[in-house]
Amino acid sequence: MNNRNIDKAMTILKKQVKKLDVPWLEYMVHRSGQARDPFKVLISCILSLRTQDRTTGEASERLYRIAPDAKKLALLPVKKIEKVIYPVGFYKVKAQRIKDIAGIIVKQYKSKVPDEIDELLKFKGVGRKTANLVVTLGYKKPGICVDTHVHRITNRWGYVETRTPDKTEYALREKLPQKYWLDINGLLVAFGQGICKPVSPICSQCSIEMYCDRVGVITYR
Repeated sequence: MNNRNIDKAMTILKKQVKKLDVPWLEYMVHRSGQARDPFKVLISCILSLRTQDRTTGEASERLYRIAPDAKKLALLPVKKIEKVIYPVGFYKVKAQRIKDIAGIIVKQYKSKVPDEIDELLKFKGVGRKTANLVVTLGYKKPGICVDTHVHRITNRWGYVETRTPDKTEYALREKLPQKYWLDINGLLVAFGQGICKPVSPICSQCSIEMYCDRVGVITYR
């Protein structure tokens, strides 16, 4: 795939993804009546690491009922946070981490989550994926969130040729038209979970198969 057909591929992909399950974070941000909340995007993204979407969503909702902002989260005892977010993966580590981050946001950023990637990366446990999600989903600013799905699929397409998600992000920043930056993570997570799976992708159901180079694909359905 190259930039001559990326517009066609993305247009078709958006239509197919409407029939697939969207990531919970995307649902949280875009559901009707809800304003964008960078704080909730940040905390839920941290909770989501090595945790299934449904578990992340349920834990996040429980947490925000008692701590909807950084000030209230920073005041909660770690043990209380642990109990509320269980059974997310590594819940004890995450409980301490999100409490610490909330405290830093209150003390150093006047209770406002930073809207710059470099500032977000200063928080312990926040990598480029999380920082980009906060910027794009929380603030609707330009950024490219690259997780395993975005990394795998764009390399499978032959659109980029990279070895790590971070390198994929930089390659996409150079090549991908900026009009797709905000959408690509949500699209490819849903597409990667439903169609373009890590092992034996369902190519027979892929609407953009004609544009894919199938790099590294050994078996497919």
